[in-house]
Amino acid sequence: MAKRFTIAVVGCGDISRYIALGVKLNPRIRIAACVDSVEETALAFAKRHGIPRHFTETAEMYEGVPGIDAVYLAVPHYLHHGMITDAVRRGIPVFCEKPVCTSLHDAMDICRMAREEGVKVGINYQYRYDSACYAMARAAQRGDLGDITYGRCNLPWYRDDDYFGLGRWRRRIETAGGGTLITQASHILDALLWAVRDKTPVAAQGMTAQRRFRDIEVEDLCMGTLEMDDGSILGISSSMIAVPEQPVSIEVYGSKGTGIYTGPESPRVRFLGAKVKREKTGIFAFHALFRSLEAFRRWILFDEPYLTSVEQSLPVLAAVLAVYASARSGRREPVDTRYRDFLK
Repeated sequence: MAKRFTIAVVGCGDISRYIALGVKLNPRIRIAACVDSVEETALAFAKRHGIPRHFTETAEMYEGVPGIDAVYLAVPHYLHHGMITDAVRRGIPVFCEKPVCTSLHDAMDICRMAREEGVKVGINYQYRYDSACYAMARAAQRGDLGDITYGRCNLPWYRDDDYFGLGRWRRRIETAGGGTLITQASHILDALLWAVRDKTPVAAQGMTAQRRFRDIEVEDLCMGTLEMDDGSILGISSSMIAVPEQPVSIEVYGSKGTGIYTGPESPRVRFLGAKVKREKTGIFAFHALFRSLEAFRRWILFDEPYLTSVEQSLPVLAAVLAVYASARSGRREPVDTRYRDFLK
């Protein structure tokens, strides 16, 4: 058997548990070490998942575990820029949870550095590897639905008091960058923007609210619209206060037909008005997260195209930040399109 792809996990919270499960189900990958600022958390995570080394500092991990193939980052948003650039300077590829950063300037800085150093950085917008979402997006990209005139996505989720109580960094703009839109719904907005990737968002209007959680700085409810460069319109609504929580939906409306996705649990897509051959990701794994991880491995080792490189994460970040700017100003705000230079 060929040498397994070796990663280190930084941040031993909820999402890392799923990454650890994905690694257990993929014999081509192993976790060599884990890092968490709380020693007890790092130790417990290592014991639970059979990881040989644990640390409380990334610098100690890099020195103590040489030769890792990549680092997986699942840490608070405000730490992303520093931790990604540290890994890139060390020549270590990065697989990071979204968003890449909370500012477009920092995100583009990472893109520039990654290109200069020749180091690959991927951002885990895993809905692109959801089988049903992928089929819908590819149908739209191929033109099977005709010219896309509008689309919308909706995330009606629920979070209890522990969400902000146990993760206090999520409460503040400075550390989280925002609430439900950037933290949860950016996944489905990314998928919608990817489905219409030949169009560029140029302006945004948005509203945010704190309807249940009143002692926080970020929103628990957000609604927004994006105007694209061809005049088409995309809409998004995002909530962490829906009772009961419902599946997310992404809808793409074209001149020949419509694609409607629901998920991510038991994901499915329906096509209306158009006959569509459903394209597959070509990666066989139980869950979109596991497909994204395997695709990242193939990208690093074999240079196979990866759908969510750091450059590909820029459009949704720019759109999210424009929606937030509009919510603050009460006006229609432009989307910063400087990121397009990195997509060429």
